[in-house]
Order: sequence, then C-alpha cells, then structure tokens
Amino acid sequence: MQKINIVCVGKLKEEYLRSAAAEYLKRLSRFAKVSVIEIEEGRTLKDESVSVMKALKGYVIALCVEGEKLSSEAFSEKLGTLADRGEEITFVIGSSCGLAPEVKSSADFKLSFSEMTFPHQLMRVILLEQVYRAFMIMSGGEYHK
Repeated sequence: MQKINIVCVGKLKEEYLRSAAAEYLKRLSRFAKVSVIEIEEGRTLKDESVSVMKALKGYVIALCVEGEKLSSEAFSEKLGTLADRGEEITFVIGSSCGLAPEVKSSADFKLSFSEMTFPHQLMRVILLEQVYRAFMIMSGGEYHK
C-alpha cells in the first residue's frame, strides 16, 4: 500500500476544516496509508524548518507558489509513477509565512496549486482532495469527471 506523509506547520483550528480533512483521509485509506505530521509554528521560518526537515522522508514535494502547476490528470500520473517505483511520498505545507528556503531547496519537486495564495489550513484540505482525486483517476473511478 502506498505510503504518503503530509508534513504541515500548524494545526487545523476550525471544526469544518478538521471534518473535511478527516473525510478525505477516510476516503484515501483504501488507496494509501496517509500520515499527517503537524509541526508546531515557530517564531521564524528558520525555527520551523529545523522540525520540518527532520520529518521529511522519501520523495519530497513542497507546496509553494513558485512550484510547477499540474492538471489533476498530470498530478495523478506523477503520483502513479512514484507509486510504481515504490517511493514513499512526503508533501510539505508551510505556515502562513510559507516555507524556509532550505526546505524548498531540499524538495525533490515543488508543486503549486495556483498563483493565488491559500490559507495553509485550507491548503491541507485541498491537497487531500487532490490526492484522493489522483487515486480515483488512477483507479478509473467516476469521481473525476
């Protein structure tokens, strides 16, 4: 079973975001073993980066606005290729201040969901939904139309 880690700075504070994340984690459980690692927000990006760097494993995908933009189909293909190679995948979501340069430079791939900026808590839900969509595309499910 595919192993996916989501390293994120901060906790989900609002119940509606926790509920949405829990729903996608439940849906994903048939495709992958997903671990969410919450890193405490630091006073600076440098403070956060120390803890973030310790949590990185496998193929690291940093979410950042300057990253590459992929369609849902291309994202699914990328995850499928990594899964076929047996890669453990770790996604990294920064705090409201983003990710430290050393975290970005250590990533194997930088991914952008948009040129827009999203709240980091909402980004966790968006990421989980897109990972679920990717697995549904790979499996030929009807979720993605």
